[in-house]
Amino acid sequence: MAQNVFTQGVVAGRLAPDDYEAGFSDLHAPLDDHEALVAADRCYFCHDAPCITACPTDIDIPLFIRQIATGTPDAAAKTILTQNIMGGMCARVCPTETLCEEACVRELAEGKPVLIGQLQRYATDGLQSKGVHPFERAKSTGKRVAVVGAGPAGLACAHRLAMLGSDVTVYDARPKPGGLNEYGIATYKTTNGFAQAEVDWLLKIGGITTEYGKALGSGLSLSSLQAEYDAVFLGIGLGGVNALNLAGEDKDGVLDAVDFIADLRQASDLAKVPVGRDVVVIGGGMTAVDAAVQAKLLGALNVTLVYRRGRDRMNASVFEQDLAASKGVRIITNASPVAIHGNGTVREIEFEYTTDDLKPTGQTVRLAADQVFKAIGQSLEGSDLPDLDGRKIAVTGAGRTSVKGVWAGGDCATGGDDLTVTAVAEGRDAAMDIHASLMG
Repeated sequence: MAQNVFTQGVVAGRLAPDDYEAGFSDLHAPLDDHEALVAADRCYFCHDAPCITACPTDIDIPLFIRQIATGTPDAAAKTILTQNIMGGMCARVCPTETLCEEACVRELAEGKPVLIGQLQRYATDGLQSKGVHPFERAKSTGKRVAVVGAGPAGLACAHRLAMLGSDVTVYDARPKPGGLNEYGIATYKTTNGFAQAEVDWLLKIGGITTEYGKALGSGLSLSSLQAEYDAVFLGIGLGGVNALNLAGEDKDGVLDAVDFIADLRQASDLAKVPVGRDVVVIGGGMTAVDAAVQAKLLGALNVTLVYRRGRDRMNASVFEQDLAASKGVRIITNASPVAIHGNGTVREIEFEYTTDDLKPTGQTVRLAADQVFKAIGQSLEGSDLPDLDGRKIAVTGAGRTSVKGVWAGGDCATGGDDLTVTAVAEGRDAAMDIHASLMG
């Protein structure tokens, strides 16, 4: 056992070097040719297939699986990418267990669906590894479109517009493109720099330029973009993080889970990423699970995920919950944080047990913690925005906002469900609507 595994406080290098490589290896090993053919052979190629209905991007799943089965995986990739230009990433991070694979008739009959996600990865990875881009730009329309945000929604929108003949400029606040695909997803779900490789491949369509270090209210304004471009698409995501609103939230060791995940994704040496001995993650979604699992993989001795409602109300899928448990993460439900204890640095966090309708019970529990990650949701940031509906940009139809000539999609807009695949669909559909609007 590594020397530092029992060391109190937040330290790096808790594990032996080989343990980091093993822990952060690919969550699902890619299928080889034989495995892909065997998996494809299980598909019934259903007419009016329920898996298509369950896919936010409406990929013709039986078709692409049949194309794999008949030895034409590149054609399968094009079938996928026509609907979802980020099909490679979605094959890795989509909660297929609650979408296409849950709807699979094999799942209903046998409890074992066709491996749709892994087959999608097999096809798209194969094509992208060849450096081939299967689409060509249409004749120039002479139109110029600004896309703010280089996440899944923004990139999907930019690619479709460029393919249709518009010239697109993509702006992003960060130094790299990709949005949550680059900064917000667990390292073991997208290994070997895939997020950047996919963006590089996507940009091969041409007609897309990128500018970084710019955001609305910081180097950009909506009015100036409207004056310079024929249309604007906002795919700015949710940059803010909801607060616990507890005394002591500013203590050392209390951090936002999204920042922890981003630091991990950008780290060149995982052994240098510090982690606590006793880690508590507050939240019940995918971000909470990603943070908890990765804290354990970095060598934290005790990792506890605490959610204020029951397990059945967690946004993280059962698969994700089981993954966390399999890595040694303890899950406590029906408990809400009430106090953070410590003298300058967090030492304990106190929770009160709640009923299913969040009523306090008066019973409390204290958990030792030298590191606490907050994962209780994110909020919209930015100035000079179109009208809001609640805490997101209000949209109608295919992403039209209250401002003429301005569209929005992805996590920043109403109607989304904080999934990469949904963001891609909304960016794609907004692009089609923008094109139709510009072409009259």
